[in-house]
Amino acid sequence: MAQVSFQILDGLERGVVFAELQTPVSIGREDDNDIRLNDERVSRFHTKVQDDDGHIILTDLQSTNGTRVNGHPVQVHVLQVGDQVQIGRCILVYGSRKELAEKIGELEESRRGLGESGTVVSDLEGVVENEIFSDMPGELFPDGPPLPPQELTPLQTAQVSDLLAYVHSNLTNVLFVAESFIQDQEAEGDLRLPREAWLRMQQLQMHLAEMLKKVTDP
Repeated sequence: MAQVSFQILDGLERGVVFAELQTPVSIGREDDNDIRLNDERVSRFHTKVQDDDGHIILTDLQSTNGTRVNGHPVQVHVLQVGDQVQIGRCILVYGSRKELAEKIGELEESRRGLGESGTVVSDLEGVVENEIFSDMPGELFPDGPPLPPQELTPLQTAQVSDLLAYVHSNLTNVLFVAESFIQDQEAEGDLRLPREAWLRMQQLQMHLAEMLKKVTDP
């Protein structure tokens, strides 16, 4: 049996990480679920996640409002690290922090390889990939996001929370639009966001969610 991790990007449990859960994993509104989501749009037992020969399979349990992966309704789906799972109003990302960071590194390394061979990627309007990566700055916070301020007054807590919530809500909207471009492979003339950039935005969204949780519930 495999272990799986989910990070909650949005919903009442925003900022919560369910790490290294042993499969099979059940997700739903009831207390008996491995991942409990407090949302009336979530069925009592909404979705299950199981391992099949090293592949992680998500199955919708005939829920009332359905399950979406990267914006698309699914009944059964093989999950990949970085997939967004929408259940009711809740958005979960499949994979741990480490798995997500490794996936981003693999995708960026792959694009560097394409650039070195001189390949031009059409959705970037003729820009060679290695030129982009050669100009990319290093990580400003290589050890992770900075800690939120401590021992705030009630007013300061509210102000910091509002600021983080503002950025988080706008990033949620950007991700919602971006995932439709990534999945729409047949659309012509659309700017499609590289998947690693989309995963980086997911990382940022999760960091903001965790900061919001720490500020409001230290």
